[in-house]
Amino acid sequence: MGFFDRLGNIWKGFMSLWISDIENRNPEAVYEAAIDERVKKHRELKKAVSGIVYLRNKLSTELETKERQLKEIMQQLPIAVEDGEDEVALVLIQKKDELTSQIEGISAELTKVSGQAEDAKSGLIAFQAEIGKLKREKETMLAKKANAEARIGIQETLDGLSTDADIKALDNVRTHIDKLQAEADIGTEIQGGSLDSKLAKIKEKAANSSARGQLEEMKKQMAARSAAAEGGKNL
Repeated sequence: MGFFDRLGNIWKGFMSLWISDIENRNPEAVYEAAIDERVKKHRELKKAVSGIVYLRNKLSTELETKERQLKEIMQQLPIAVEDGEDEVALVLIQKKDELTSQIEGISAELTKVSGQAEDAKSGLIAFQAEIGKLKREKETMLAKKANAEARIGIQETLDGLSTDADIKALDNVRTHIDKLQAEADIGTEIQGGSLDSKLAKIKEKAANSSARGQLEEMKKQMAARSAAAEGGKNL
């Protein structure tokens, strides 16, 4: 095999793969093209069948005409013989024989053509049914394709949600929450060491000291009154 032959084969292979890839990605277009091609052939077949049917009808009409002519001659022949018209009778006999021969030939041809017409019509009906079947197959296969693509998409989505991905997502959320908590704690700690905070503590201590002093004073007064009351009873 020469270089150019090999190169041609490679190119044909490349084109075949390229066309196959296009067909796989466009199944609806492939089905439509196949259906259109069959519809075209159906028209051609229908035209051919119509030609056969036309010939059958023509032979049938011709046969009927010849049979009618033969019938008329068979009615005329006895009359010509009775009337002694031998020359006329001879002509009628010749026509009878010719018509009989023609009728036999036409009958044989009509039988043959009628069989061809029936076969052609059966083929036409079967071909039309094949087109309908292909149309239904198209709808079924496209539905299967859409379903398969949807299932693959779901599977790919589920594959993307692996356990590692879930754990990583949870770790991220936990880290974020811990950072927020640390930020809040820092705010509290800073607030506790501020000047305002110290002043507030001093005020709180002063208030407690004042209250405690008042409490001690009240206890002393109550003790003095109690002692005075006891002294009066002793007198």
